[in-house]
Amino acid sequence: MRALTHPVRQALLELLLTEGPMTATQAGERIGEPPNTCSFHFRQLAKYGFVEEAGKGPGRTRPWKLTTAGMRFTDLHEDTETALAARALDRMLRERYFARLQAFYDTRSSYPRRWQEVTGGSEFLLHVSPEELHALDEQITGLLLQYRDRITDPSLRPEDSLPVEVLLFAYPIRPAGD
Repeated sequence: MRALTHPVRQALLELLLTEGPMTATQAGERIGEPPNTCSFHFRQLAKYGFVEEAGKGPGRTRPWKLTTAGMRFTDLHEDTETALAARALDRMLRERYFARLQAFYDTRSSYPRRWQEVTGGSEFLLHVSPEELHALDEQITGLLLQYRDRITDPSLRPEDSLPVEVLLFAYPIRPAGD
């Protein structure tokens, strides 16, 4: 998890997720980092199994690709160091999610009206048990996973599609026992 808490590594993973395989030079141009920095971080991500070489490109180029799309982890660990690393990763990811969400709202009016009409937020207050919340999460995850193949197979994407991030947070709004 510590390997993932570096902002350049997260940017590279997000780039491969939305754009597909690319070289360190291509990635560096997109995220504003030197190719040697991207190459180093790709190798570190490969060391931990998050990316792999996507075959040989022309000349000496080495494109990289994700080994899996998406990730689930928990900060509930017996080992204190692992729990701390998981919390740090979770905090960094939330900050990145919220920054992208804010950037979208700052530019929402620049999107075609069709996109403006179908994007936005929803808030629901539910009274559920932990078991019911778990079941609800499984149902929603199942719905979203129906579109997962489009990440790795661009031919499945509708012509007018865009990469859309769906954030789902569920949390009590008051302490247990109140």
